[in-house]
Amino acid sequence: MENKNSGEGLKRELSSSRLSMIAMGMAIGTGLFLGSGLAIGTAGPSVLLSYTIGAFIVLLLMGCLAEMTVAHPTSGSFGTIADLYLHPMVGFLVRYSYWIAQVLAIGVEISAIAVYMKYWYPGVPGITWIIIFTAVLIYVNATSVNAFASFEYWFSMIKVSAIVGFILLGAYVLFGTSSYENVGAHNLVDHKGFLPFGFKGMWIAVFISLFSFIGTELVAVTAGEAKEPDVAVPKALRSTVFRLSAFYVVTLAIMLMIVPWQSAGIEKSPFVRVMEILNIPGASGIMNFIVLTAALSSMNGMLYASSRTLFSLSQEKFAPAVMGKLSKKGVPTTALIVSSTGIIFAAVVNALLPGSSYAFMMGISMFGSLFTWLIIFLSHLFFRKKWDKRGGRKLPVRMMGFPYLTILGGLLLLSLMITAWFTDFKIMLQFGIPWLLFLSIAYLVMKKKQHVK
Repeated sequence: MENKNSGEGLKRELSSSRLSMIAMGMAIGTGLFLGSGLAIGTAGPSVLLSYTIGAFIVLLLMGCLAEMTVAHPTSGSFGTIADLYLHPMVGFLVRYSYWIAQVLAIGVEISAIAVYMKYWYPGVPGITWIIIFTAVLIYVNATSVNAFASFEYWFSMIKVSAIVGFILLGAYVLFGTSSYENVGAHNLVDHKGFLPFGFKGMWIAVFISLFSFIGTELVAVTAGEAKEPDVAVPKALRSTVFRLSAFYVVTLAIMLMIVPWQSAGIEKSPFVRVMEILNIPGASGIMNFIVLTAALSSMNGMLYASSRTLFSLSQEKFAPAVMGKLSKKGVPTTALIVSSTGIIFAAVVNALLPGSSYAFMMGISMFGSLFTWLIIFLSHLFFRKKWDKRGGRKLPVRMMGFPYLTILGGLLLLSLMITAWFTDFKIMLQFGIPWLLFLSIAYLVMKKKQHVK
């Protein structure tokens, strides 16, 4: 089992520092800068607890994923692992679910990019920006894995710098000056207490917080092109989770101590509200640039992840053989172009469902990502037992507390997915369950044809 490789032909050129920044770039998206307002409105100050629990689940997830990825450093990643240790059908389901999640999310991000550009160029049609940025990012991804990594590295640096700058500025307001009134830790409890919506509100916000961490699993997909996966992948996964946890919790805590939670993000980004209170000129323009960078970074990473997933499916003969062909620079160009069709799909959905297209596509995308996470936990339960039983090599990283923490992570994630049914996010399951049934039928049909041949 150790030698199965669904990334044959890809070039191993990514260092651990680049892997870390790629994962940070994928996870620090518009969810923090814009979506945090929704989480705050749902939980109030207890959103800090929500994000801490969300980070804990992701930490457990990354522990499981790091161990399995070191054992099988392929572009197929969690799909190949599910194929090996659960069932080929599960590997098929998780890879296509993850692929469609990334493809549709690409459409969501490019649609958002067109909106952000209107801030500076209101007279230019949105389709112009969609074509320009799509062409640029496809070119970057098609050039080489190093070009993709360099692009993502600098995008991530902009976002990380923005967050660090916000934390330093907020710390100055809270502890370095007395010029601002009504700021401080009392804002966390003064307005209806720390849990204004009770445990229910805090728990639903845990689900919302997971939006912010989606993308960290991309490091596992890059393992097929990592220089030293035994060292680079575990290091990147661990450092990413700890940095993200600190960024999110510290940023939200500062935000809530400066701005009472009722005012943070009802009509605009909580970040903009804080900058306006501090009288920072051009707050809206600064934030627009940051969210534009965040959207471009996410789209760049999604193009990479979706193309490698489709490449992996082709090598397993579950996608046309042409998707598995590599360019001279080691890039699955055809898979890359096909994966960009989410942009066209987004335009069609927006035309058919103008009022609810965003919720529809985000629901689909969210299901694919969380279903992938659930399968990662489940795969790890079987992986460890079979790996040890068959005398696999001693791995440099092992998930602690096995099997209890693996089971805990899976149960927490499953309960949050069930919770979604009782919220505005139930579209995730309304689409997800029929989608899995459709894929299951497709798998059985494909296997039958392969058997006949």
